Amino acid sequence: MSSIADNIGSVTRRIQKATLKAGRDPDSVRLLAVSKTRPPEDLRTAFEAGQQAFGENYLQEALDKIGALDDLDGIEWHFIGPIQSNKTRQIAESFAWVHSVDRLKIARRLSEQRPESLPALNICLQVNINNEDSKSGCTLDQLPELVSAISDLPNISLRGLMAIPDPDQPESELRLSFRKLAGTLKNLKQDYPDAGPLDTLSMGMSDDLELAIAEGATWVRVGTALFGARAKKQSLS
Repeated sequence: MSSIADNIGSVTRRIQKATLKAGRDPDSVRLLAVSKTRPPEDLRTAFEAGQQAFGENYLQEALDKIGALDDLDGIEWHFIGPIQSNKTRQIAESFAWVHSVDRLKIARRLSEQRPESLPALNICLQVNINNEDSKSGCTLDQLPELVSAISDLPNISLRGLMAIPDPDQPESELRLSFRKLAGTLKNLKQDYPDAGPLDTLSMGMSDDLELAIAEGATWVRVGTALFGARAKKQSLS
C-alpha cells in the first residue's frame, strides 16, 4: 500500500505535468488535501510530507482536528462543506478559506463574525454549474447580484468560484463545465473590478484534476488519491 507521503508526491507530479502541458506556471495550482473523515494522525503525516492546506466538510470534526494539530505551524484550514447559518461564527473564527459560500446571508455573517485580529477570510462562491437538484450552490444567473452585494462587505476577500461538476458526465462535457466556470470568473473580474481579487478557481478532484487544470483551476481538491478510499464519517455537524 502506498504511503500518504508517496501519494502526495504522485499527485504533485500529476499537477506539475498538467500545468506544464497547459503552458502554465507549475506554482499556479495548489493542492488542497480533502481530509474529511481522516484521523488527525493522517493529516499530521501529510503535513510532515509537505502538505499544508487541508479541506474539511464537517465543522465539529474539523474543529477537533484543528485543536489536535494546533502545534503545526503553517497548517492552513479550508472549509469546503455546506454551511448552516448557526455555524458561521466558528467557521469565521477557525478557517483561512471558505470555498462553499452560496448566498448573501452566509457571506454577511462570515464578514460580521470574522475576528478583527485575523486577516480577511478568503471566500469562494460555490456555483451549481450544471443546475443539479442534488447540488448546493448558486446559479450562474444569481452570481452577478451576489458578487455586487458581497463586494461591500468587510473582513472577507472574494477570491473566486468553486464548483463540483457531475463527475459522471462525458469527459467532453466535464471539460465544458470547467471552461464555463473559468469564463464566468473572467467576466466577473471585468464587470466587478473592485469586488475582490477574483483570482481563484477551486475545481477538479482526484479523477479529473488534469482536465480542471487545463481549463484554469488554481486549487484542486484531492482526497482519495492522497488518503485512499474514504472512511466512514465519525461525526456530524
